[in-house]
Amino acid sequence: MNLKAFTFYLSIIFLLFLFACENKNPNLNRVGEDVLESKEIFVEDLALSFRDTVYVPIYSDIYSETKDVRFKLTATLSLRNTSLQDSVYIEDIDYYDSQGNKVRAYIDKNLLLGPMQSIEYVVEEDDTVGGTGANFIINWGANKASLKPIFQGVMISTHGQQGISFTTEGVSISQSIQTPSTE
Repeated sequence: MNLKAFTFYLSIIFLLFLFACENKNPNLNRVGEDVLESKEIFVEDLALSFRDTVYVPIYSDIYSETKDVRFKLTATLSLRNTSLQDSVYIEDIDYYDSQGNKVRAYIDKNLLLGPMQSIEYVVEEDDTVGGTGANFIINWGANKASLKPIFQGVMISTHGQQGISFTTEGVSISQSIQTPSTE
């Protein structure tokens, strides 16, 4: 092999290594567009009358046959505003593993979820860092305590002729209603 060919192959291997180590941004679609950019708002401290924290269980894999055999799953976190008129503000979407360690934060700005809007995050099948006890913690708020957004996990996978799918529901773990100040 001549020096030119060796240099070419070495460059290809270096580029493959470089892109293989890149962390994926969960807000980018396949063509590199930020799918949440239009929903991001730049308000650091939202003055909302209602706030809630929701726990959503997510399974990146489940046990199959024995505790040593695992079935990998693709998990989708779905956040849906069910109101026809009012907006929901998403302040944090954090992903935790089975040991309770924060694995990643999915947003660094607040998100505006307008009436009837939805957003989704996908934990890919090969991303098993969360384990069987993974979960999302979502901090959200609104100007009405009566709003009831839906936060769900949808897990699915197929291997050969075997397929599995199931959903999990978000559970409120902390609510607070802010009363207007009388100053």
